[in-house]
Amino acid sequence: MANTTLRTCKNGHNYYKSSDCPTCPVCEAERVIESDFLSKIGAPARRALERIDITSLQRLSEYAETDILKLHGVGPSTIPKLRIALEEFGLSFKKSK
Repeated sequence: MANTTLRTCKNGHNYYKSSDCPTCPVCEAERVIESDFLSKIGAPARRALERIDITSLQRLSEYAETDILKLHGVGPSTIPKLRIALEEFGLSFKKSK
């Protein structure tokens, strides 16, 4: 494998990575996603939201779209998915100032 390094996570899984990302793909695949709306977005965006304790739509509605887009791992394609999830429960992103 070109430009990859063998790593071992804290759970003892061995895996190869070519980037500096510390996430173990084995642990990530085994992980249970608690919130349904989080299962509809990519893993980097999900982790970015979880890092700031956004694990519910109610909590997500406390943020503006622009705030969410500033998070590392969240791209423009994530916002429409989150917007739809919010709208299904009568919620929306906070209005930007």
